[in-house]
Amino acid sequence: MDGTVLVADDDRTIRTVLTQALTRAGCKVHATSSLITLMRWVEEGKGDLVISDVVMPDGNGLETLPRISERRPGLPVIVISAQNTIMTAIQAAEKDAYDYLPKPFDLPDLMKRAARALDVKRRAAPRQAERVAGDQVDSDLPLVGRTPSMQALYRLVARVMNTEMPVLISGESGTGKSLIARAIHDFSDRRTLPFVVAQAADLEGIDGPSAMLARARGGTLVFDEIGDFDAGTQARVVRMLDALSDTAPRVMATSQSDLVQAMDSGRFRQDLYYRLAGVTLAVPALRERVEDIPLLAEHFLARTEGGTPVRRLRPEAMDLIRAYSWPGNVRQLENTIRRLAMTAADEDVGRAEVEAVLTNQPAMEPLREGGEGEKLAASVAKHLKRYFDLHGGVLPPPGLYQRILREMELPLIEIALDATGGNQAKCADLLGINRNTLRKKITDLDIRVTRRRKLM
Repeated sequence: MDGTVLVADDDRTIRTVLTQALTRAGCKVHATSSLITLMRWVEEGKGDLVISDVVMPDGNGLETLPRISERRPGLPVIVISAQNTIMTAIQAAEKDAYDYLPKPFDLPDLMKRAARALDVKRRAAPRQAERVAGDQVDSDLPLVGRTPSMQALYRLVARVMNTEMPVLISGESGTGKSLIARAIHDFSDRRTLPFVVAQAADLEGIDGPSAMLARARGGTLVFDEIGDFDAGTQARVVRMLDALSDTAPRVMATSQSDLVQAMDSGRFRQDLYYRLAGVTLAVPALRERVEDIPLLAEHFLARTEGGTPVRRLRPEAMDLIRAYSWPGNVRQLENTIRRLAMTAADEDVGRAEVEAVLTNQPAMEPLREGGEGEKLAASVAKHLKRYFDLHGGVLPPPGLYQRILREMELPLIEIALDATGGNQAKCADLLGINRNTLRKKITDLDIRVTRRRKLM
């Protein structure tokens, strides 16, 4: 890897790490904590690649992207940011960033992306995307997450938002499927046109489909939980889609049921599925992204209204929240946090208060279609297929084998530790591995271990 890389970040440690890593890889590096200095280098013609933070002391890195594109068309910019929300990913894409990575980032992954950026010349001139004003977007969308699955979802959303392809959004109840659909609309070129959600009852009768199209008026039409539509309604939707004109709304659909399995059993039309599944977005369940739970909990605490004092979750309370299975996903977590914020006696919410709230809620995941008796290998296969689907036909980054093993190993050890109350000797015996091996894995995977009495 060769070339000159311009690094802009106000964190000295990050500048040092990136400078050392890029220099060892054969690059020349100029590092700064100032966007003004970065722009001076760009205007002087320095640099073959820019790696920039978003929040800087003298400005916003995202706002600098159009200026870089104007002065140096084709200069790739990799955006790194601690603001791990879907808005950051989408705004980076809108402003024509070459790539986006959340903090904390994986250094080998960043190095591979930097190598690709240096090797591949950008194929098209920068897009002059319409700037999205902050007051046009719901900044309270709880689409928060730094886990790989959520970041992959954000990138795919950013890529498909201004295409004409239909979008099928799948995921369990409460994962935020409707929020994803709304985000795609709100950040797209159709943002000023209507956003209409159609349920089965809205499509009844001869005039039902035409009435929905009239309401959408070239905006976005979302079929809500289309897996629940009966055969007659499905047929009406097929006829509607076949008759769409050039001025028709963009079509999206959400489903918490497995439509592929429903097709196999004859409960869902194949022709409808293939009309809707132009791009499939799979929203992961909350238990599949445990590391995002603290981010979401803090987000919901900050949003609590009603004049209650600002709350904080004590570490032992957060440990209990992380260990819970959350069958109702993000929606259940939000309701739980709001209840804690309203009822907690002290500003610091403790384990006992969380335990009292969770004891009255289901701790087991609801069985879904095909879930009972399903072998682990089949479940893993579904998850892996969904992981590949999230990349929209593009191969995932190299190193997939180790990433998948880590993704499986982490929850296995966390759940085993929770089941044994944090007793590492019992956990090692349960897993059938040496205790020293377990300790090393706990360190490598950055697992927090707390000795405690189990809730259930």
